[in-house]
Amino acid sequence: MDWTASLQGLIGGVLIGLSATWLMATLGRIAGISGIIGTLVTTRPRGDSAWRLAFVLGLVSGPVVLLLAGGGLGNVAGAPGEVIGEPAGGIPLMLLAGLLVGLGTGLGSGCTSGHGVCGLARLSVRSLVATITFVVAAIVTVFVVRHVIGGGA
Repeated sequence: MDWTASLQGLIGGVLIGLSATWLMATLGRIAGISGIIGTLVTTRPRGDSAWRLAFVLGLVSGPVVLLLAGGGLGNVAGAPGEVIGEPAGGIPLMLLAGLLVGLGTGLGSGCTSGHGVCGLARLSVRSLVATITFVVAAIVTVFVVRHVIGGGA
């Protein structure tokens, strides 16, 4: 077992939980990424735009700071020389998938971070149903890709 990766995952999870708790305790807001970005992009700046922008900049700057500190991003690609690698289905399919994810977060009234992290912590039944739906859809997708279509690792 790779204890380094496990420890990094544990620390990351604790930091996500603490940031979600801090946001709820200080501003009364839920740390759902789709809601934070969606409101920042689609509504005129109100009194709460500054924290939304700071949140998004923190998400983007975290990996950059890690790289600059020499931490690296780890090898999440299939080949040892790659960091992320090429999209498996190409750029157009990746863009379509991103669009569908965006539409799904609108239809589902939130994303995995809002429902799975914050909604479950608030004992929201709607978030429980949404999170179960996310997990089941992921399981079915992996099964279809690996065993029906024959792609993936």
